[in-house]
Formats: sequence, C-alpha cells, structure tokens
Amino acid sequence: MILFPAIDLKDGQCVRLKLGDMEQATVYNPDPAAQARAFEDQGFEWLHVVDLNGAFAGTSVNGAAVDAILKATKNPVQLGGGIRTLDHIENWLARGLTRVILGTVAVRDPALVIEACRQFPGKVAVGIDAKGGKVAVEGWAEASELGVIELAKKFEGAGVSAIIYTDIDRDGILAGINWASTLELANAVSIPVIASGGLASLDDISRMLEPDAARLEGAISGRALYDGRIDPHEALALIRSRQGRAA
Repeated sequence: MILFPAIDLKDGQCVRLKLGDMEQATVYNPDPAAQARAFEDQGFEWLHVVDLNGAFAGTSVNGAAVDAILKATKNPVQLGGGIRTLDHIENWLARGLTRVILGTVAVRDPALVIEACRQFPGKVAVGIDAKGGKVAVEGWAEASELGVIELAKKFEGAGVSAIIYTDIDRDGILAGINWASTLELANAVSIPVIASGGLASLDDISRMLEPDAARLEGAISGRALYDGRIDPHEALALIRSRQGRAA
C-alpha cells in the first residue's frame, strides 16, 4: 500500500486547489524540486505530480518544473495533466518519468490509451476524475455523460498499470476519501485503484489498510500533508506496521 504525496503545479509553483478551481489555489512551495526532495527525505517512496496548467491547455506547460523535480528526487514519479498524444508519452518517459497518467484522452480516445499500454507496458495509468458520479475532463472544466465504472471497464485487459480515481467534490477540502465510490470502483475492475481527493487524517490512512480495501494500490495526499494534519512519519509507520502484521 503506497501513500503518494502530491505536487500540483500551477505557474511553476507547488499549489493545492480547492474543489479543482484554479482561482482557489494556495501556494505551498515556490520551489517544486525542493518539495520533491523534502518528501523523499520524509520517507515517501513515490511522487504524484499534476501539471494543472497543462490539464487546461491540453499540452505540458510546467515542463521545466517537472524536469527539476525529476533531477531532485530518486523516487519514481507519475505525472498527469496535458498528456494527450503518444509523442507526449514517449517524450515524458524518455525524460525520466516512471508513469504517465492519461485523463481527458482516456475519455476522448480510449484507443490511444490501449495503444500506449501496448507501446509502453507498465508505464501508463488512467486518471478518472468524477463530479456527481460522472467523469470530468479538460482539467475538470467539463462534465461528460460517462460513468466512472463504465469508463474504467473500457481498459480491462489493456495493461493499464493503475487507475487514479479522484472525487472532485472532495478534493482539497479535507472531507475524507469517498470510500464508498472508491471501493465500488476497485471491486468492479481488476486494475489497481489509487484513491484521491479529500484524504484528511490518519483515520483515512487506517481505513485504506482495512481488509476490504486490499484491492487498492494506495492513496494520494496533498493538502493534509502540507497543512500538517498528517504527520508523514506517523502515516508511513502506520502503513508499515499494518502491512507487517498482514505479512
């Protein structure tokens, strides 16, 4: 079970949004590379990065900041936001990403995702962001008519390494993970699911370690880490202790 610390990039800075609204951004660190090093020093073993400007623009915008992050940390990095073509994917993987996250293009062009999984095995995740149970695209600015599970099932057997599922209605407001919909998705597909949106406390991390959540690959934490609501050492120790007992 992995706890992924999040770095969301807006205008080259590390920020957190409230409910996915670019106008409600709090800057937590003007130096994303320094933040990546800090997370590694705290003991985290993965890093989740989102190019927020890129998600709206449809192409990478914060590339320089991502490159700096990749140089600053030895941890594997997954990146989403504005990655829409096979060339984008190939370029980012060549620059050192461990995994790309495809969101809008997974709705617009599922065949591209399937082809990407074929060309880059183990390197492609799908981001499914939901508002009111429907998938949102274009940086959460547009709603589709697709249901979450309906979209996820399109990629069964394709080789998608993970689904990052975000409940937009909870993102950035510390309301707790939407466990009902997250676990419903995890039980509906064989692809590992990563929970995102609203992780607020050690209680959420403890819930993630319950037997019925064993299908999850982990969860993403943003604001709760930056605000100090979750102590990194306590959180990682809790995960290690629970996993040790399970083993």
